[in-house]
Amino acid sequence: MKKLFTLFALLACFMGASAVEIVDLETDYSTITSWNGGWRSDAAAERVSIQDGCIYFQSTEATEAFYDVQFQAFGIPNFSAGDDTSYTITIKIKGTVAQDLHASFSGSNTPGTIPVTTDWQEVVLEGCQNDPSAPYFANSGQLLIQCGDYVGEWWISYVKITHEGREERPVEWLEQLTNGDAEAAWENPDTRWNDQENNFKICAWGKEKGVNMNDDGGWDPFPATIEEVDGSKVFVVHGKAADTEGDPSAWDNQFWIQAPDAKVFKVGNQFKLHFRYKASEEANTNTQFHHQNPSDYVHWQAVGDVRFTTEWQDFDGIFTVPDAATDAWSIAFNLNPENKNAIDFYFDDISLSVMKLDEGLFVASSNTKEGIEYDFDNAIEFVAEEDLVIATVGTAGKQDTWVNEVMISTVRGNDKAFKGATIKPSGSYIGEDNWGDYTEGSNAKIKLPAAGVWTIYIDVEGRQINIVKVEGEEETGPIEINPNPTEIVVNALERDNTESEQEGGTGQPWDNQFWIVANRTLDSGEATILQFKYKATNAARTSTQDHVAPGAYLHWSAIGDVNFTEEWQDFETTFTIPAEANGMQSIAFNLSEIKDANDYYIKDVVWKLEDGTESLINQTGSENFFFKVLGGDIQQFDATAINGVVAKKSTNSAAIYNLAGQRVTKAYKGIIVKDGKKYLVK
Repeated sequence: MKKLFTLFALLACFMGASAVEIVDLETDYSTITSWNGGWRSDAAAERVSIQDGCIYFQSTEATEAFYDVQFQAFGIPNFSAGDDTSYTITIKIKGTVAQDLHASFSGSNTPGTIPVTTDWQEVVLEGCQNDPSAPYFANSGQLLIQCGDYVGEWWISYVKITHEGREERPVEWLEQLTNGDAEAAWENPDTRWNDQENNFKICAWGKEKGVNMNDDGGWDPFPATIEEVDGSKVFVVHGKAADTEGDPSAWDNQFWIQAPDAKVFKVGNQFKLHFRYKASEEANTNTQFHHQNPSDYVHWQAVGDVRFTTEWQDFDGIFTVPDAATDAWSIAFNLNPENKNAIDFYFDDISLSVMKLDEGLFVASSNTKEGIEYDFDNAIEFVAEEDLVIATVGTAGKQDTWVNEVMISTVRGNDKAFKGATIKPSGSYIGEDNWGDYTEGSNAKIKLPAAGVWTIYIDVEGRQINIVKVEGEEETGPIEINPNPTEIVVNALERDNTESEQEGGTGQPWDNQFWIVANRTLDSGEATILQFKYKATNAARTSTQDHVAPGAYLHWSAIGDVNFTEEWQDFETTFTIPAEANGMQSIAFNLSEIKDANDYYIKDVVWKLEDGTESLINQTGSENFFFKVLGGDIQQFDATAINGVVAKKSTNSAAIYNLAGQRVTKAYKGIIVKDGKKYLVK
């Protein structure tokens, strides 16, 4: 039985008739014998396992809150959704009780649902990241399932994520490691972990508590021990009892896979990792990105948790290096987050591969008005002329080739790799005498002021760019942009005390919120002007944040604080999209910086590009305004409705936040806020 379950309207998603199905991620659990990765809450670890080739859940009693039982489905790691791509998530599932599971990607704000029936079915969930009218399923992160309210059994046999796109050239993977099979002795086994002239020549490192002591009373990594085990030479960490006080005991014993150079783990790159592994007893491990020196921490999550058993298993996965892993060079395995016993860990047949890609500078182009899509496989290579590199997009004399948008990348040969290695200009860079600086970034689209034929000049050494029109439409000048006259009223409800106001308080500044949502996503560096009139029943400070869709947090500071008074005021600011908010679409106002109930009024909103060539919101109607009041869902503002009438406050919130107000999962490392209380998670 195949059931189509359309989760969200795909307002921003479009793909031509020539599209083919592209598989982004696929995991068939029939070949997996044990839970060998993927984070589980304590309650989930008691209820979720691998049995008979399925993720298996069994519970005889509901937990206090449904999110007490939550887990990340391993085999679906670090999924990164495209800004305007529609994704299909197919899950084969059945249960003993017909009931919905709560599910989302961990970067999403509001969970969707997976319907369970008593017969096997393929549940097909569709979602698009840039649909501001509803919560979304396909975002970024790991597939998170919450099911503490399910009493009975259910089984998931496979999960697949696909999207429609242009058929790409086959990927060729290039092995990066030497001696990943441990068959050869180390050429220089005395290499030190911090010897940056030589440490990258060692692909595997180990650390054992109390071994290789240093002058500071700690112990340093060393080239991993090579021993013969089960008829093959393997890497071994003879872990000692992890008895350091507190959380640091997790890394009393460690293992590292080190790349031969920093380019392997360049932000945005994809890499493929394989290894065989086992241990002398069962133990869960977690992984991190480290710098060139093993033990020099970069980011808390690399390839997810890896659960060891006493039998050999194979680990396989394709991963994308996240923005937070800048300058990563190695993958660390913390061997004792749970089991603190003295355990022997074995690794063999380690393979670390990257895509074979053309390197240089390449430009792909599109015409968003005429429906001409990007063709990354045939991106034009820049040609060197004197001190510059030059490329022209569009063909002179052929209007049907004119373009109004380009992406420039340092690699070519795979769509995702191309988009992950783009450059983005800043300041003025259009016209004969205008040269602007550029930086590296991901998914950077350069919007041109008119469709036409354009020549691009790049000074690689000076990292500057200039784009000159050869022929084409007249460049767009300022247009008449009128304030949107809709008067928005948000009847914010009284929140609970915060923890600082009262021990155990559950209130948060974002319990009541308001959003202004642009008609498209915005790229970092785009300069905009925001204007509106505003007042409140009572004077109040509100903070602001950058979001994608309403509730999908990106960055903690947008336009700064907005201080409401009882009299109408005029607000105006020039807001340039920061790098941390690339791809944002909405500005969130946190209306619960004060505890009391309050009525907030906003009208005559203008949000436009600084040069006046585009209004980012409609000039009439309320389609660009959203709100949430305490206990209610995010909804579009309706000037005819009574927005102060809300549903009863729910006590089953799955929300876990960091201090910036971003919703996170329990896998998040750092200070989290859950039910108004702060916890430190390492």
